[in-house]
Amino acid sequence: MISFIWAQDQNGVIGNNNALPWRLPEDLKFFKETTMGHSIVMGRKTFESIGKPLPGRENIILTRDNTYKAEGCIVFHSVDEILQYANQAEKEVIITGGSEVFALFMSYVDKLYVTRIHETFQGDTFFPSIDWDQFELVWTKEGIQNEKNPYSYEFQLYKRK
Repeated sequence: MISFIWAQDQNGVIGNNNALPWRLPEDLKFFKETTMGHSIVMGRKTFESIGKPLPGRENIILTRDNTYKAEGCIVFHSVDEILQYANQAEKEVIITGGSEVFALFMSYVDKLYVTRIHETFQGDTFFPSIDWDQFELVWTKEGIQNEKNPYSYEFQLYKRK
């Protein structure tokens, strides 16, 4: 099973200068809880922006660079390699970004975990175009806005119809 997880603003912004343009600790907590114990797939630039493997998860990096290595991570060089891996995996394989990686797996994704932030931010990276008619909203949970989480937001789960 292939899933996506991401947070976006009202305009689809998911990043700025290879970083999140907002600070929303509850979204990071949701990300950690959702991905813990699973395989996460990210592009090389996303991995390098984090700087290290995320603990408690199998970290997979997708890159075209055949010489790329990252300690504590599995490196794949094609969508097909990751799809073969996902077909044999006993755990969920969750794509975590960036935009190019989401686009590569758009036709294969089964579940979408999205944090919708009801705000707009400066950004240079956007979530790719998606046909929402192919997905059914399974649940929504309103986030609690407070001093630590200063924006209105909600968590949503969609499954492919």
